[in-house]
Amino acid sequence: MKQRIEGVTPPYTPDTDRALHRWMPPGVTREPLMLFKVLERHPELASRMRALGAGLLVHGRLGAADRELVIARVCARAGCAYEWGVHMATYAETAQLTPPQVTLTVTGKPDDPAWSPRQSALLRAVDELHADAQLSDAAWAGLREHLDEPEAIEFLVLAGWYRTIAYVANGVRIEPEPWAPALPEG
Repeated sequence: MKQRIEGVTPPYTPDTDRALHRWMPPGVTREPLMLFKVLERHPELASRMRALGAGLLVHGRLGAADRELVIARVCARAGCAYEWGVHMATYAETAQLTPPQVTLTVTGKPDDPAWSPRQSALLRAVDELHADAQLSDAAWAGLREHLDEPEAIEFLVLAGWYRTIAYVANGVRIEPEPWAPALPEG
């Protein structure tokens, strides 16, 4: 299927070039992601989105292991091969997700023995939110066993943010980046 909105293309205006490079982590020499190029078709919105996205990735209270597990599961449940692949290629190792766990973010259940109790609680909460935008008392209690109040709020925003990203990537039909792993069959 053809991508519905093409990303901005070089030569970039100086403002677009600066904006695209602000999206990318420091020191990354890779071409800016297609998602960012598409978002730059609406620079004002992209600027507002970048602030929240960067805040969650770089300045959040949740550690990389929690954050990337949540992102992977949200993207997997939303069928967002694009963002799942980007995050698994870029952050899975930092988040200490083993190759089998990376696959299980798509195919596994929260109670799989590969997951710690903390990971199971995060996955269960993502799955419930995905199903009907609600958390049962049991899922909330499971989260609160492992997350303090600010972290629990951040978890909810993180899950919702990546659901939004999945809507954009899937709605525009952004093809996976060539260097990103494919979403396993679930």
